[in-house]
Amino acid sequence: MSNRTVGTWIYQNCGGDIIEEKLVAGLKERGIETITDLNLRYADAHTDGIFCNGVQVDNLDLFFSYNAGGQSLYQIYLYELLDLHIPIINSFKGFSISEDKMKTDIALRVANIPRTDFYLCHRDESEKLREAVNKWDSKVVYKPVDGWGGIGMVLIESENDLNKIMPFLNQLDIRFFYIEKFVDYDGTDFRIDVVDGEAISCYGRRAKKGDWRTNVTSGGSIFLRDMTDQLADLAVRAAAAVRLDIAGVDIIYDREREEHIVLEVNGIPAFATPDQEELGLNFNDKKIEKIIELIDRKTANKR
Repeated sequence: MSNRTVGTWIYQNCGGDIIEEKLVAGLKERGIETITDLNLRYADAHTDGIFCNGVQVDNLDLFFSYNAGGQSLYQIYLYELLDLHIPIINSFKGFSISEDKMKTDIALRVANIPRTDFYLCHRDESEKLREAVNKWDSKVVYKPVDGWGGIGMVLIESENDLNKIMPFLNQLDIRFFYIEKFVDYDGTDFRIDVVDGEAISCYGRRAKKGDWRTNVTSGGSIFLRDMTDQLADLAVRAAAAVRLDIAGVDIIYDREREEHIVLEVNGIPAFATPDQEELGLNFNDKKIEKIIELIDRKTANKR
């Protein structure tokens, strides 16, 4: 009989149900019971603890959340509360940093990891934004600090572009403006998955013709790509800087600086879909095994 029990909430589309089945089976082989479908959206907290689907989740040995598309403010708040009581993958600290581009930028800078230049200013000081745009030859990318998949990103190529977009930005309910210097790159990136301090996979994404975003949700396409030791080391260092057990690190080659730089660090990098596996992306089983080892290690001494 198992003496360890973990809870999970894993996405079910695009092959996520298969991933979950393999994870549950692998944990069972190590004597770890899994309670699935613990969506914190349906949880409540009271004097006796935090409960979801009749399960006291704050009494589990670990909680593993892996669903990027359904996070609400309520879920995130309970996520933070749970992290005070039990191990969580990823920790709330790492999750909160990775969800915010500015916090990620600072973490990477402190760790001396190369990345693009960035600038943040209060929304009432838009002239400072204009100064930054001019400093970087009037070519920058506006990004919501908490966006994902390329949503809300705008390429500003001139001061005239900035004049056009400012009325729109001023209507948004945001406290500040965040921009990045546009990087001269070849329209492709490296996505490297890191689990528990090890780079386990690498593939590339290519922006569609006429676009500059490589995100698949923005029309980018997947292709096979080799991982060098240098890229693996950069990805592992980035994941550690953002305090993530599991990370998807996006790296591009800056042709102006002649070096690879980290562009994003994602806390919930997707597994390969069945269609992508047919293309040759065969890292799912290795990633699952590494996650199983991670859960086993984190729960080994809890009881």
